[in-house]
Amino acid sequence: MKILLVFAHPEPRSLNGALRDVAVAELRRQGHEVQVSDLYAQNWKPAVDRSDFPGLASEERLLPTAASKAAFDAGALTPDVRAEIDKLLWADVLILQFPLWWFSMPAILKGWVERVFACGFAYGVGEHSDKRWGNRYGEGVLAGKRAMLMVTIGGWEQHYGARGVNGPIDDLLFPIHHGILFYPGYDVLPPFVVYQAGRLDQAGFEAAAEHLRERMRTLATTPPIPYRRQNGGDYLIPSMELRPGLGGPGANGFALHLRDEQTRR
Repeated sequence: MKILLVFAHPEPRSLNGALRDVAVAELRRQGHEVQVSDLYAQNWKPAVDRSDFPGLASEERLLPTAASKAAFDAGALTPDVRAEIDKLLWADVLILQFPLWWFSMPAILKGWVERVFACGFAYGVGEHSDKRWGNRYGEGVLAGKRAMLMVTIGGWEQHYGARGVNGPIDDLLFPIHHGILFYPGYDVLPPFVVYQAGRLDQAGFEAAAEHLRERMRTLATTPPIPYRRQNGGDYLIPSMELRPGLGGPGANGFALHLRDEQTRR
């Protein structure tokens, strides 16, 4: 397979840097092709601004979605963005690696998404009618590819459990899993998460590294998170609300968008 790992940590000698090296070495040992986009090393520009759209007339208002679509359609996106899009099209698997900062990804990685997931490429595609509402949530340009998060967290695992004060980790990662990766079509794998990252001793690191190697060995076979496909019949169109009767007893919030694989509801 071809794997793109997008690395978002400012220190290459960090735990994240060590885990990246473990993952890349194992993938290459398995015979896979790997590319790494090291955002800090690339001095990635995270903010969307007028410089992203050189074809925009100086007197014209910047409407980011419209400008993104026009630049994508004209083949006029900036070279750094085009290079990352080419990597996404090349890769069978996308891995986003980052420390959880303030309950989300670092700004540089969010900026990578905002600039690279251009309108006409990752969103704003497909038919909008009373039968379909665009190619998204399980469909789209990146359908058929896989994606996974590699995340380090400073807090205890219990803090991110079902009753933890920080909220369940699956809920915290839902906007990334569902809203960034599943939206343009990726099959999203369960995340690889390391807790108490700042307190990990050598034994803890070795255990985490072996778990990570196993995840790299099973990228092609791990079942994805069973999100409901938008145009698969579970949602009313155009309101995009889940049909009455779907969802297990007591299900609410993010859990409604997971198909129950036992009852198929």
